[in-house]
This record gives sequence, C-alpha cells and structure tokens, in this order.
Amino acid sequence: RIWIPVRPTLLVLFVVCTLVVLSVSGTAEQKLKNCNDVRAAYSSKGFNVNDVPNKGVNGAPLKVCPQGFSCCTVEMEEKLSQQSHTEIKAPVSRLSTNLQSTFKQRHDHFDKFFRQLLQNAEVSLHNMFVRTYGIMYVQNAELFKDFFASLTRYYVSGSTAINLDSMLSDFWANLLERMFRLVNVQYEFSDSYMECISRHTEQLQPFGDVPRKLRIQLTRAFVAARTFVRGLALMPEVVNKVSTVSASPSCVRAAMKMLYCPYCSGQVALKPCQNYCLNVLRGCLANQADLDTEWNNFLDAMLGLAERLEGPFNFESVMDPIDVKISEAIMNMQENSMQVTQKVFQGCGQPKPSMAFRSTRSVKETSFSGRFRPYSPDARPTTAAGTSLDRLTNDVKKKLKHAKKFWSTLPETVCAGERIAPGDECWNGTAKSRYESVVIGNGLANQVSNPDVDVDITKPDIVIRSQIAALKEMTSWLKAAHSGNDISIDNDEDSSGGEESGSTCDPPSCDTDRDIYFSTPPNPSNPRVVQVVKDINSSRALQGSMALALCGLALALLAPHLR
Repeated sequence: RIWIPVRPTLLVLFVVCTLVVLSVSGTAEQKLKNCNDVRAAYSSKGFNVNDVPNKGVNGAPLKVCPQGFSCCTVEMEEKLSQQSHTEIKAPVSRLSTNLQSTFKQRHDHFDKFFRQLLQNAEVSLHNMFVRTYGIMYVQNAELFKDFFASLTRYYVSGSTAINLDSMLSDFWANLLERMFRLVNVQYEFSDSYMECISRHTEQLQPFGDVPRKLRIQLTRAFVAARTFVRGLALMPEVVNKVSTVSASPSCVRAAMKMLYCPYCSGQVALKPCQNYCLNVLRGCLANQADLDTEWNNFLDAMLGLAERLEGPFNFESVMDPIDVKISEAIMNMQENSMQVTQKVFQGCGQPKPSMAFRSTRSVKETSFSGRFRPYSPDARPTTAAGTSLDRLTNDVKKKLKHAKKFWSTLPETVCAGERIAPGDECWNGTAKSRYESVVIGNGLANQVSNPDVDVDITKPDIVIRSQIAALKEMTSWLKAAHSGNDISIDNDEDSSGGEESGSTCDPPSCDTDRDIYFSTPPNPSNPRVVQVVKDINSSRALQGSMALALCGLALALLAPHLR
C-alpha cells in the first residue's frame, strides 16, 4: 500500500521531463534553422558560404565560443578570429592615420613657411643693398650669401652643422675687415694685420649694439622654430611606429569572442555591451595607453613653445627686418669709422700707405662729401606662403589640444556608435544579457584584473617603451627651447672656449617676454679688455687721410647713380 501514492508522482515527473526535453529539442531545432542567417552574414565577410553548416552542429570542439548547439565549426572560428583581428585594428588604424596626416601637414606648413622666410629675407637684403650700397655691395655679396646659407643650414641641421654663435662672430669680423679696407683705401693691409682687426672686433664695437641684439634674437627664434618643427615631425613618427605593434594572441581571442561568437548562436545582429567592449579594448591597448603621460607632457611643451613663437621668439618678426638691422650696423660703422680706425692703428700698428691709391686719386674724390643713403622698407616681399606665423600657430594649437589623451581615450572612441548595443540588449561574452563585470582602468598595470583579456603586465612592449623615451627626450628639448637654449646635441666641444653655445641671452633678458627693438639707442657697455687707445684725438695728418678715405668711399657709392 505504501507504494501506491508514489506511482502517480513518478508519472507526473516523467511527463514534465518529457515536455522539457521536447521544449529543448524544439529550441535546438529552431536554432538549427537560424544557420541560414549565419551563412548570409559569413558570406558577406568574403568567406566561402560552404564553410557554414546547413544546420547547427555540436560545438564541443570550439576553442573560443560557447559550446553546445552551434552554427560555427573550428575552421570558421579560426577564420573569424583573423577577421576580428582586422576589425578591431581598423578603427584604431583609422584614428592613428588621421592623427598622422594632421600633423604631417602642419609640419610641412611650418617648415615651408620658415624656409620661405629665409629666402625672402635674403632676396629683400640683396635688393635693398644693391639700391643702397651699389657696387660696393655687389663686390662683397658673397659674404651675405654665405650668411644666409649658414642660417639655412642651422635651421635644417642645428648645431651639428653650424655653431650659430661662431658663425655670427665670423660674419661681423669679415664685414669689419671689408669695410675697414673700404674706409681706409689709402693704406695697404696685410693678412696678419686684418687678423689683428678681427681678433678685436668685439672690443672695437664698430657696429654698435646691433650684433649683440641680433645674436640674441636670431638664436632664440631659430632654436624655437627648428625645435618646434622637429616636434611636429616626431608626432607622425611616434604614431606610425606605435601602429605597427601587433595584437597579442589573447587580444585576438577576446576580440573574436566579442565580435563573432554571437554568430555561432545564430545572433548575427547582436552587438557587444559597451562596458564589455571597453574591457576588451583596454586590454588590447594596454601598452598604448601607457604612452599617454609622456604624450600629454610633450603636447604641453609644444603648446608652450607655440606661445613663444607668437611672442618674443617670433621667427617672422626677426627675419623680415634683418636687412634693415644689418644696414643699421653698417651705418654705425661708417659714423664711427674715424674712431675705429684710430683704435686699430693704436692696437695693431700704423699700416703702410697705398701707392695705388695715390696714383688713382682724383680731384673729384677729394672734393665730394657724403654718406650712405638710409633705406625705407616700404616694399618688402609678402609673407611666406601667403600666410602668417600667428595664423599657423593658432591653427596648430587647436590640433595639439585636440590630440591630448589620444591614447587613453582610444577604447572610448572605438566602443561607441554602431559598434556597441545600448542597455541590456547586448552581447556580454556568453549570452544576450547585461554585462556584470567592473570596467577596469587604462594602462598595463591595471590589466591584472581584466576579466576578458589575459595580459602579461610584466612584459611591456619594447616599441612603445622606445617611443615613450623619444617623447621624453623631445619634451626636454622643447622646454629648453622655451628658455632660448638648444640642448638637442652635446655642445661641450663647441662651448669649451667659454660661454655655452646653446645659450642665447643673459639674465634677465631670458626671463622677460619683451622683444628687443633696434630703434632703441644703444647703451655702450664697458669693454672686456683695457682700451688700447689712450688718446682718440688724432693728428691733423691722420684726419686728412681719413677725409680722403671717406671721399673715396662716397664716390664708389655714388658711381652707379652718376652713370
């Protein structure tokens, strides 16, 4: 009797189990029919539709996707893994390419602008000096041609090619030699005598304060310009090298699971949950995210130097009037020629009279008195490339600001729009449901707790670490250029004679943003050595010879206009 009530219970259980089995079978059968959608989607990716089974198969052999009834085979899973690698890399590559292109264009714009400014300045000086100094300039034009060639070499190659301080010192020394001969044509000067003059150029100060001011302005402007252009060139290089970093096998596996495992269950339209996508991308781009700190430091330094280019280190404001500045120096030499000559004669000795001068002197030479014509720079060439430095810097500053946090925000940029499904109606890696895991942080160190990508945090990527080092080094150069110094190479050899060749100004001029204007009357400074002249009042005979020399020089200047 005790077993009689149990038998109906067993019967009920049997019926329930049968219904469950039938229900599962019906669901499985329905899933099998959905392989048609998978075949269409798989074929649209360019794969052979015959790879997809007509009906669901046992998914036990699958290595990545959930097992059970599946429209995927192992061969399909391998092909879709390769496809997922391509698809997860595509948006990152597109963003990187856009960034490369943006700053490659800005680099080319700035480089072309600076080079054209140099060319325009040379043409402007040539045209002005031909009109102002005539044959005297034409006969000495190679001095100025070499001057601009050296400036261009320094802009292109920096201190490895040209020591700017030495080049400028040599330029003024050579100019003094040539002008000294012209204002003292009644004398003969040996090479050793001219070397004596060159050695005392700084003490003589024949050109007034122009050389010192021009050295400060040129060096600050050139260091800032070429360092800024190098920074713009570095950005596409860094992006390009980082883009060559391959995804790890664990990243490809996670991408396959996120993008194509829904295919295996017949849900071809199902997109991943946003947080799920973020964890996968942060795992895949962990090394790239570690670039962010130095990348942002570099961009801040670029922005700081851009401000300098707009202000006291403005390349355009230095190069445009350089012809007028050099002309002013020549005027100073002419006005001070008698005093300079007396100092030279006292320090280097009395030269021999020139027999050629005596035989060719004419009455007209002794009766004319004049001076160099001042120049009014009303017709200077138009700005390089039809633009201005201010416009270029305003544009590039916007781009630099927009590029900040580029690497750390890549996951958010990729996991947006049509690539993800909002809310809970999304793929969470196993089913269509809410993604429950916590979103982990950016960077390699945070991936130790990534639930979706296995990342070895003990092995940082070598390529990316090298780019971090490159950014750090460039940032130090940019900061030095912001202070007017060039530390892009080791200048110990070049600066062994005294002042560091990278230094462009003495305090407090480096600490102020005000520009140096050549309209300000020069303040004579105390000479660094004992004056070689004890009495600057010369004899009447010397005054007479100086008058003859100036007359000869004036005639040489007027000759082209008297024809």
